[in-house]
Amino acid sequence: MQDFISIARYQTQLQNGETTCKATVEDYLKKIDASKHLNAFIEVYAAEALQRAVALDQLPAPQGKLHGVIVALKDVICHKDHGLTAASRILEGFTSVFSATAVERLLAEGAIIIGRVNCDEFAMGSTNENSAYGKVLNAADESRIPGGSSGGSAVAVQAGLCMVSLGSDTGGSVRQPADFCGIIGLKPTYGRVSRYGLIAYASSFDQIGIFAKTIPDTALVLEVISGADDYDSTVSQQPVPAYSQLLEQDRSYKIAYFPEALEHESLDPEIGNAIKEKLKDWEAAGHTVTPIRFDLLDYVVPTYYVLTTAEASSNLSRYDGVKYGHRSEESNLAELDDFYKKNRSEGFGKEVKRRILLGNFVLSSGYYDAYFTQAQKVRRILTNNLQLILKEFDFICLPTSPAVAFKIGEKSKDPIAMYIADIYTVMANLTGIPAISLPLFTHPTHQMPFGVQLMAAPFNELSLLSFSNNNSTTESLF
Repeated sequence: MQDFISIARYQTQLQNGETTCKATVEDYLKKIDASKHLNAFIEVYAAEALQRAVALDQLPAPQGKLHGVIVALKDVICHKDHGLTAASRILEGFTSVFSATAVERLLAEGAIIIGRVNCDEFAMGSTNENSAYGKVLNAADESRIPGGSSGGSAVAVQAGLCMVSLGSDTGGSVRQPADFCGIIGLKPTYGRVSRYGLIAYASSFDQIGIFAKTIPDTALVLEVISGADDYDSTVSQQPVPAYSQLLEQDRSYKIAYFPEALEHESLDPEIGNAIKEKLKDWEAAGHTVTPIRFDLLDYVVPTYYVLTTAEASSNLSRYDGVKYGHRSEESNLAELDDFYKKNRSEGFGKEVKRRILLGNFVLSSGYYDAYFTQAQKVRRILTNNLQLILKEFDFICLPTSPAVAFKIGEKSKDPIAMYIADIYTVMANLTGIPAISLPLFTHPTHQMPFGVQLMAAPFNELSLLSFSNNNSTTESLF
């Protein structure tokens, strides 16, 4: 098989007899084996993937839109009869009894699931260092983190170990690792893609997202996995556009940006300068680029962590070692409290424990109104402000991350510094709007990729993808 360029190119090769699904799977399995040291994959479904590939090759015609496409799944997305642990000891040995709606739709369109990939435990982290399976390495520089929490999903695409992958984005967990790894990362509108079968971190923030190397591939996968679902009451009933067929919309767009974001003290000056130059390029190309004053930037991270930890403390209370998962050998069944404490103390990692404690604190009597209620008010203010801006503008442009991928262990002892790194991504999750990270630049000092983030109004993924398709090329990918 030739190097993977795009799904369309690959499927043309299949139709012309230049390769087969079986040969393609064999090639990817060799690449995965040669890249074990990156620790991207937790489990590889080698025999199953080959069996499905042979079955697809025997069909008289392509099965669907993703016929033969090699996909990896983040270890928080259910796949029936396959292991599922959220990279946590608390779920060791657990096998999923059903598949996520997104997975069912991938399989229905002919995709081949090649394995499940590493992530921060319960999707809590920005570095992929918080995993029971160990850290994931950035293929561009193995001394650096790949970002998180969907680090394995990002590296699997970055290193050519699959064609596309699914991750989850609660506060930037698709866009930030995509930025650090030099690939495309899309977080759809909240409710665009069913959350059925996605292990919950913070239910009003979580959304399944997509990693890919081209915009058409991103659009095609979004088209397949989106849409109404009887199993998810929060999913939208709006019809799904044919994203992949409607990308060629060459028109002028109105783009807003926040000067406060590009001048923020946390932002690497080289990243800020590169984005300012890109805004000038877009303006020269005929788009309207306008600075908008935004005074709420420093409120987004505190608001995000108050609300997400509160939701996490509730969602993770179901993991107690009673029906499944880790059960301590020291647990005293005669004392239920001791039983729970032992199981959870051994099963959960440090970062997950920290967020559960924070969540319980902000929900506790005497602090609920001071923290949780106030954070909900700020969330509403943020949502109203962005809605007003996006009525007048097509996109809001921001950095994806304040810095390029940093060294492994560099921020592991400073959780506050780690949380502040989410300053540009959590806004889209707080407000439920779609956002994409585009890999456009290489840092002149660190020689690492970084990109730009665009956010749009709810369910306006088509404009987001169309603009991205016309204003970024595969040549810019790291």
